[in-house]
Amino acid sequence: MRGFIFLNRGPHLPKKGGGVWKEIHMMAGLREKENFKEEKVKKVLIGVSIMALIVIFVGLTIQDASAQKKKSCTTIQQGILKYAIDHYLAGKPLKTGYDIFGYNYQAMMFNGLYANSYFGGDGLPPFEGDDVAYLAANPNAVYHWAWPYRNDNLAMKWNDAWLSNLDCDGDGKLDRHLGYASYINSGAWLTNHQSGTYEDLGKTYAWNYFCKIVAVSSSDVLKWLPSTNPYYEGTWFKSDGKTEIGACIWGAFAVIQEVYNDQGSGDHGILYRSPVGPGFGKKW
Repeated sequence: MRGFIFLNRGPHLPKKGGGVWKEIHMMAGLREKENFKEEKVKKVLIGVSIMALIVIFVGLTIQDASAQKKKSCTTIQQGILKYAIDHYLAGKPLKTGYDIFGYNYQAMMFNGLYANSYFGGDGLPPFEGDDVAYLAANPNAVYHWAWPYRNDNLAMKWNDAWLSNLDCDGDGKLDRHLGYASYINSGAWLTNHQSGTYEDLGKTYAWNYFCKIVAVSSSDVLKWLPSTNPYYEGTWFKSDGKTEIGACIWGAFAVIQEVYNDQGSGDHGILYRSPVGPGFGKKW
């Protein structure tokens, strides 16, 4: 069995998130009734027409406001947004598409080696598979906690509340939980899909792990329950204190689904599924 799976915290660009839009659905209906006077019918029809115009106007106003807001945001394509000062690519502009570590900030995803999701943010170059050559150039990398996972694969996806592809507050960084003081209530989510191989008694086995992580709400309750997991931070529950959401991770998040498959141990399928449900788009 491979052992403990390390969850990846996601992109290493300091700060922020994405706003929340509320859709207003308006419906107007008429039922014809017998013996209605013609004038009354006309008045109703006129009222419905006016309401329809109001709905169209409100919709256009919301679209215009949204478009205007995006116009005031800085995009990656403009070449102004840069990597953080402690990043290996410090001072270089972010670009669309994948960077040398595996991050695609425009598409809000990562595809690459697990260790590389951390190496760049910690000032190290990307690992390309040659241990000897890499350690000769970066001897301290062997002490990095992610070094043992350098050959494991990682795929991540996230939404704009986790890390946007825009800078709308003007601080020169991609937004995180824009409009919120923290990730709580932001609706942020992240997925991790890890995979690799390991050897045991002369045999090579494949394994893979998948999880979904969501930001919790301010009304949710954190409880401490017995656990053998050294990284356990408690369990999040809904406001009733009874409906479980999932294990707490990084303070403001809950793990709502875990899937693990391992040829060596025989593990297969769901490790955990939140009683509230594993879907996104909810206010946890």
